[in-house]
Amino acid sequence: MSKHDLRINGRIKAKTVRLIDEQNEQLGIMETHGAMDRAREAGLDLVEVAPTSDPPVCRIMDYGKWLYEQKRKTREAQKKHQRHSATLKEIRLRPETDKHDLEMKLKHGREFLEKGHKLQFTMFFRGRQMLHRDRGFAVLEEITESLQDLAKIERPARMAHRRMTLLLVPK
Repeated sequence: MSKHDLRINGRIKAKTVRLIDEQNEQLGIMETHGAMDRAREAGLDLVEVAPTSDPPVCRIMDYGKWLYEQKRKTREAQKKHQRHSATLKEIRLRPETDKHDLEMKLKHGREFLEKGHKLQFTMFFRGRQMLHRDRGFAVLEEITESLQDLAKIERPARMAHRRMTLLLVPK
């Protein structure tokens, strides 16, 4: 039974329930009919929140409002998650990129991964550089080793036309 399949009002089958009012104060154990009367007087619903306990726990609340808030919370959480995980940052380099420049690009890559972004390294080859693809694979392997504490490989280094790509995701 999920949170959205909670029994409310007349669907509660237990004879006695432990009642919690709208201010989250325990009112003790009472018969279901008495608890439903209290909920009706308050203009709210009686919701069975813990059906497996003995006796079941019921709360007096506005069920429609509670459902709306739950849906809004999940939507916000998904939106927040999607904002970071869908962002792909790209760092471009060449096979002859100098050591210091490569260190700076790694530093930027580390910052992107710490913020939770996906990171793609793209290496471009021109002209005769295509003969030295092994140099490109070596550089991307070096990048992978230096970032292995923060990231895992989603797509290993592979060649496509005149570019080589490596895709990393945060751990």
